[in-house]
Amino acid sequence: MSALIIVDLTPTDKEMLSTYSALAVDTLVPFGGEFIAKGAIQALHGKAAFGTKVVIQFPSRENAENWYASDAYQAIIPTRDKGMDSQFHLVG
Repeated sequence: MSALIIVDLTPTDKEMLSTYSALAVDTLVPFGGEFIAKGAIQALHGKAAFGTKVVIQFPSRENAENWYASDAYQAIIPTRDKGMDSQFHLVG
């Protein structure tokens, strides 16, 4: 069963966010991860804490967890945290 990592975010430094995004793409490949949606959200019900959402699909929950824990992804977390405030959620 596939799994999704859903990222809610608010950019804090667009240059750092751009750097992080470029680096993050390559970290997904070994785990079969792919971006399936990203962009500004429209809240249909309730108040949204973040204005942007990213959805990443993986072949399995194990692949998603292994991607997040990978040395390659962990190495870019400081760049991520300089570029955005965020929450990551694993579904599936």
